[in-house]
Amino acid sequence: MKRILFVCHGNICRSPMAEYIMKHLVAEAGQEDNWYIASAATSTEELGNPVYPPARRKLAEHGIRCDGHSARQLTRSDYDKYDLLIGMDSYNIRNMQRMCGGDPEGKIIRLLDLTHRPGDVADPWYTGDFEATWCDCLEGCQQLMKKCQ
Repeated sequence: MKRILFVCHGNICRSPMAEYIMKHLVAEAGQEDNWYIASAATSTEELGNPVYPPARRKLAEHGIRCDGHSARQLTRSDYDKYDLLIGMDSYNIRNMQRMCGGDPEGKIIRLLDLTHRPGDVADPWYTGDFEATWCDCLEGCQQLMKKCQ
């Protein structure tokens, strides 16, 4: 079983979008039994909160539900629980490495580094552009599926 944890700053926009996109792709491929997918935050600012309404609406536009999501913070023990810890931007990666005590197994990566255009996933909290974030997350998740098959 492949265990994936998507991580962003608050766990209410980018990382849950990636989580639920990935769950949707896995379900479409009939591979739910082969994956465990979750998301987390590097901060405590949004703990317990659901997916941010504009992110929820963007997922819903594509027929993806995110009911029951509750933002949680990354823990050091997550490093051992997951095969990959996928951050949305360079700032997340630095915080993830600090929180996990480093990255001795090379498990911490940026989502778009899996694509042909490495970089940071657009942050809709600042840009308001949830379509750009959708596109980044979808492309990264599609490439993750290819990489893990």
